[in-house]
Amino acid sequence: MSEGEWGSKTEQEWREQLGDEAYYVLREKGTERPFSGKYLSCDKEGVYRCAGCGQKLFEADHQFDAHCGWPSFDKAIQGAVEYIEDQSHGMMRTEILCSRCGGHLGHVFDDGPTETGQRYCVNSLSMRHEEDE
Repeated sequence: MSEGEWGSKTEQEWREQLGDEAYYVLREKGTERPFSGKYLSCDKEGVYRCAGCGQKLFEADHQFDAHCGWPSFDKAIQGAVEYIEDQSHGMMRTEILCSRCGGHLGHVFDDGPTETGQRYCVNSLSMRHEEDE
C-alpha cells in the first residue's frame, strides 16, 4: 500500500487490521492504562514503528524511563510525527500523530530530563518494536 492510500482505509478495515485495543488508541485517540504497556521498559535496541502503517517513529536509544506509566522518548525520527494542539479534558497539550497514517500515538511535553527537554509519552499499543538486524 502506498503512503497516499493510508487515508483511504475504512474504519472497518482499520479495526480488522489493528484489533479492538489498538484501534481504540490509534483511530479513536484512546489511551492505554498506565503501567500496562509492553514497551514501558526501555531495555531494547532497534526502532519503534507505527502499529498502523509501519513507519519508523522512534529510535530505541532515545527511550528513557520517565516513571509516568507510558513509554517515553526524548526525540522522534525527523518527519515521522505530526503535532496537533489538543485542548481535550480541560488541558492544553500537544498530541502526536503518525505523519503517514494519522494514527494517534500520545502526547509530547516540554518536561523531559535530557538535553532535548522533550518527553514523548507514547502508548505501547500504537507501536511495535523491531530489533536491529
